[in-house]
Amino acid sequence: MRNYVIRRLLQLIPVLFGISVAIFAVLRLIPGGFASGMLGIDATPELIAQVNARYGLDQPVVTQYLNWMGGVLHGDFGTSFRSGAEILPEILTRFQVTAELAILAAIISWCIALPLGILAAVKRNTLADRVVRVVALLGVSVPGFALSILVILVLSLFFGYYPPLDYVGLLEDPVKNLEIMFLPALILGCSMSGSVMRMTRSSVLEVLRQDFIKTVRAKGASERVAIFKHALRNALIPIVTLVGLQIGSLLGGAVVVEQIFSLPGLGLMTLTGINNRDYPVVQGCVLFIAFVYVLVNLVVDLLYAYIDPRISYD
Repeated sequence: MRNYVIRRLLQLIPVLFGISVAIFAVLRLIPGGFASGMLGIDATPELIAQVNARYGLDQPVVTQYLNWMGGVLHGDFGTSFRSGAEILPEILTRFQVTAELAILAAIISWCIALPLGILAAVKRNTLADRVVRVVALLGVSVPGFALSILVILVLSLFFGYYPPLDYVGLLEDPVKNLEIMFLPALILGCSMSGSVMRMTRSSVLEVLRQDFIKTVRAKGASERVAIFKHALRNALIPIVTLVGLQIGSLLGGAVVVEQIFSLPGLGLMTLTGINNRDYPVVQGCVLFIAFVYVLVNLVVDLLYAYIDPRISYD
């Protein structure tokens, strides 16, 4: 197990290197540039040259990349062009919001998808199965941002409820924090649950057809024991894989929901950096998200051995 973890961590190096090169190059290809966006209508060739010289943007691209990557290797993600604040502390602060949102959404998704997916598998080709499949299709088809706007409109027009705009940290006021985070987490969880529901149904159905389930039933085990103790555990691996990928994608993909609900998360920070052409902010956010994404996948792989003892990484 230890050797496997070490190998996977070493694989992070070329992956993160490739991502860093890609995001660094793409940002430099965006039309405009930081200096033009900062100066606006007052931009002149002389002023643009002064701003570029001030922030080191007049240096060769390779030199800029090496300077930035040298700082990253020492734990320094640089400072924001706009605010002058250090980027890494801001990323860590914003990541707490996004991580909380992703974890709550995953929990809600599991609470919705697992029972309904199992029900659809057990009641295959019945009315319950058809209803669950329609619900799953809606969850997959409706985008999170559209559902967010729809929910806000319904709550505000018919119930007079408006989501809180001022974010409060979990440690500062847990009750107020839950009030703020529950609605966006519920919306993301419902969007995630469609895929998990379909995966749960197909995976449980496949396991229920196997011979060892017939043997368990033949030995006199109840249907509840056969499903929840034997079938579900063997069906969990593809479900856990899907949820792990969803959590990883939520870390950088919840930007629209964060913006709608005014959540100061990592996705919103990345979007703001893109709009401002704030290169160090975008580079740091993308690199950090990629790092966490790979770590989430590593944790998912390690969970395989816990779910199925037959899997070994020795």
